[in-house]
Order: sequence, then structure tokens, then C-alpha cells
Amino acid sequence: MPVIEGRLDGTGKRVAIVASRYNHVITRRLFEGAVKRLAELGCTQVDEVWVPGAFELPLAAQALAEGASHDGIIAIGVVIRGDTPHFDYVCRSVTDGISDVGLSAGLPIAFCVLTTENVEQALVRAVTPGEEGSNKGAEAAEVVVEMMDLMHELGREA
Repeated sequence: MPVIEGRLDGTGKRVAIVASRYNHVITRRLFEGAVKRLAELGCTQVDEVWVPGAFELPLAAQALAEGASHDGIIAIGVVIRGDTPHFDYVCRSVTDGISDVGLSAGLPIAFCVLTTENVEQALVRAVTPGEEGSNKGAEAAEVVVEMMDLMHELGREA
């Protein structure tokens, strides 16, 4: 039985990163981690798009997907739980919205929206590139590159 997998080779691929300015200290670290890892994986064309908050990520991702000039998209944001149910509404809307865009466009979209209880949890997941620890932006870069290659292997170019 043949096994079909994507490789971590982004050579010649164009990626857009759409990121939320809200919680900028954290989203900037995630963005930098993604850019650094994309470069390591061979992606030399990376477009940067900033939106006000996480809720706006799906609309910007949809506009990028409809533009058909990118092979993949990374959506970066941070939603931190507060004292009201607002957290739940934003998280559900962003998750469903990003998923819908990827499926309807047939385009790889890496979901890098941290949903944490507090700032400390978010910072642990957004270590400055080069420092010891995890950077979910770098992990999202690997996801989008692998999925772009897998779509190529499956004959489904963006």
C-alpha cells in the first residue's frame, strides 16, 4: 500500500501570514517564529497581513484565498479567557471561520490561534525564536508547508 505524505519543503511556495494586532506582544513572537521557520523550509515569498483582532482573521484569510496568489496561509492570533463568555464566542467564530475558508478554497491554512486561560500560558507557547521553548508560529509554518506539499502530491494545487 503506498503512503502519501507531505514533505517539509517550501521551495518556490508563496505563503501569507495573517495575524492579529490584539495581544501584539504574543502575536509578534508567533509571527517571527513562523517567518523564521518558513525561511528554513525554503519559502522565500511571505506576505504579511495584520488585522485588528482574532475575530477578523477569517475574513482576511478568505480575501487572501480568493486572490489565488498564495499556496498557503497561516492565521495567527491569541484569545485569552476573561470574566465573560466573549472568549467562547470569539474562539468558536474564529475556529469555524478559518476552517470554512480552508475547506471552501481547498487551500492549506495553518491555525495558529492560541486560546489560553491567561497571558502566561500564551507566552509559554510563543517563545522568542532562538530561545529555548515552544513557538506555535514555527509549528504552524511546518504544518502549512507539509500540507502544501501534500496537496501537490494529491494533485490539488492551490
